[in-house]
Amino acid sequence: MAKKTSKKDEACCGSDHVEMRMHCCKIDAMVTVDARGQIVLPKDVRKKAGIKTGDKFALVSHVSEGKMCCMTLIKADEFADSIKSMLGPMMKEILE
Repeated sequence: MAKKTSKKDEACCGSDHVEMRMHCCKIDAMVTVDARGQIVLPKDVRKKAGIKTGDKFALVSHVSEGKMCCMTLIKADEFADSIKSMLGPMMKEILE
């Protein structure tokens, strides 16, 4: 029998099952926003993610019930590559 999830347990980003969310997501660090709106990513997180000075990111948000509940940072070059791979074939088809 499928496990029922309460409104509290529903996923903001991804699966509706708590077990699935826990499998793919984890807390790597707790960060604080300073008075200028800046967040410092800990050195070990930057190292694991391959983040270097000057890297640019797309900030992708998910809105649920009118409130932003999740934010994801995607390296700009990887984001551009994924957009190109999705739109490229479609644009080629349109232009033919």
